[in-house]
Amino acid sequence: MPDEPQTLDTATKQPRRVTRAAGSAAPAAPAGPARWVTRLVVVALVLAALNLRPAITSLGALLEEVSGDLHMSGTVAGVLTSVPPLCFAVFGIAAPRLARRFGPAAVVCAGMAAIFAGLLLRPFAGGTAGFLAASALALMGIALSNVLMPVLVKKYFPHRIGSVTGLYSMALALGTSVAAAATVPVTEALGGGWRLGLGIWAALAAVAVLPWLPLVRDRAATAVTTEGATAGTGGGAAGKAGTDRGAAGGAGTGRGTAGGAAPAAGPRVTRSRTAWALAVFFGLQATGAYITMGWMPQIFRDAGVPASTAGVLLAVTMVMGVPLAFVIPGLAGRMKNQGPIVVALGLCGLTGYTGLFLAPAGGAWLWAVLLGISNCSFPLALTMIGMRSRSGPGVVRLSAFAQSTGYLISIPGPLLVGVLYQHSGGWGLPIALMGGLMIPQMIVGTLAGRDRIVEDEC
Repeated sequence: MPDEPQTLDTATKQPRRVTRAAGSAAPAAPAGPARWVTRLVVVALVLAALNLRPAITSLGALLEEVSGDLHMSGTVAGVLTSVPPLCFAVFGIAAPRLARRFGPAAVVCAGMAAIFAGLLLRPFAGGTAGFLAASALALMGIALSNVLMPVLVKKYFPHRIGSVTGLYSMALALGTSVAAAATVPVTEALGGGWRLGLGIWAALAAVAVLPWLPLVRDRAATAVTTEGATAGTGGGAAGKAGTDRGAAGGAGTGRGTAGGAAPAAGPRVTRSRTAWALAVFFGLQATGAYITMGWMPQIFRDAGVPASTAGVLLAVTMVMGVPLAFVIPGLAGRMKNQGPIVVALGLCGLTGYTGLFLAPAGGAWLWAVLLGISNCSFPLALTMIGMRSRSGPGVVRLSAFAQSTGYLISIPGPLLVGVLYQHSGGWGLPIALMGGLMIPQMIVGTLAGRDRIVEDEC
């Protein structure tokens, strides 16, 4: 007869046997993904993150050449810089539904393929419409991946959300900065044509498709959107014991639900004030980021900075996110309130825009550094998405809502900058607008950074 399980009698302090009902089985320990799967997911996340911005920053470095060759006005160029947030908002809404049907890994794999196809087709565009269509295809893939990356991190790394989010945010910043710095030199090395300079980034996207292929049919990846009980969301005493977000990597994983499982459907996040604050914060930081990526090289070029140096300055802005995107999520994960980080980043942006207004060429390197620090609000926002929901389905809905709504908010910014630039004949008003937006960003970011869970507010 097999040994029966024993437990400690709290009255006598002696071990006693625990009998099971007939036919009952020992509770099975939850099985996590295999080690090779988690390692492959890390590689896949990093390669995907490297491809989430080159389609945008490579265009920013060559915007003058592209707009001139395709006969775009300043307003049309402003529309072009507004296409990324528009695509992110429109296609990001579809991400949860697609993830429920096909699994998030399969959707991200398709997203990488769409980025590859769009970047490959874009150089062959003969006019503005074709260029926008090819760009929209690539941006669709980026939008789907943007929404689902936090979901995959929540599923595979529930107790390391801060560090893994920092890792892929760092890769995202690296891809952004490399594309900004290398596009102009590569274009010159290939003969000076912008078409080859933009098309070369399709090769990086092709590589990113490969590690996702084995994950497409991985049931563990699909479970995050269909199963109620996700790793790290234990209930009862386990949930209470897990409230230390520093130990849990900053995901809010310790707030369990009764019975140990979250509801299969995510919360109605539109009822949550924190979700709205997070969406507005995401939108304002995205506005600043896409204005910077789309227009900052042109600001420096109009101030007398050579084109190659302007591209490097944009790269400096982007590369600041490489170390900080790894540090900030981990720091945010150890804090119950992320408001102080929001304010610090906002003040850096406000100082950078003030300097850009007063002396764009004289202090160009300093302004580029300060704006790069300010742009690290993006990995902070991603981290807060994971921290403001307790379950996998909740993260899916919150991520889709915050990013889609946020990108909708950010659409007018780059377009308005283009219109103000064209009609004012200078950069004074556009830069004043950029700096002014930092004030509401700090306010709503402080509200979004409070220690709240959207399921509780709903």
